[in-house]
Amino acid sequence: MGALTPARGPKQPQQERSRATRLKLLEAAVSCLAERGWSGSTVAVVAERAGVSRGAAQHHFRTREDLFTAAVEHVAEKRQGALKAVAHNLPPAGSIARTWIIVEELVGLYTGPLFRAALHLWVAASDEEQLRDRVTALEARVGREAHRTAVALLEADETVPGVRETVQGLLDMARGLGLANLLTDDSARRDRVVEQWAKIIDGVLNP
Repeated sequence: MGALTPARGPKQPQQERSRATRLKLLEAAVSCLAERGWSGSTVAVVAERAGVSRGAAQHHFRTREDLFTAAVEHVAEKRQGALKAVAHNLPPAGSIARTWIIVEELVGLYTGPLFRAALHLWVAASDEEQLRDRVTALEARVGREAHRTAVALLEADETVPGVRETVQGLLDMARGLGLANLLTDDSARRDRVVEQWAKIIDGVLNP
């Protein structure tokens, strides 16, 4: 009689439920941080929004700092993934229309709830030592990935003098537009700035 194969049925659904709970917590954490700031975003508040118990939240994330840095990183990775997917539906390379769409999408990285949430985390990190190192490292990783994504989408040759600085200037400008958008709807001015930056980028990349 052959050896019995261990029953594995119940494990997979449990793993899926655990993964789903974790994702709910990450998404809820970013929403809370964007809306309530650091002081108003506790583990209990996030758990309630996610529809899970506080115990379940603490099972996945030992500390508040673990939860919020993981949340910002998770959503940043999702946003970067969505940005990379834009590459499949762009106008032809070398066209101003292509550059314009890419600049618009890159600016979108810094004008939504993710940027607002990350900003609250950065401000908290400036005052709380236990957050500072991990948020500094997180910001460096997210910044490098944003730069790589911008270079890939723009098909920029960074061996050409000035190209790397121009791409980084674009991202710095996008961050500034994100800050301007925090207090008021800055969309009208932003559209004009995006148009001008698309022309600048196109002039540098396609002289």
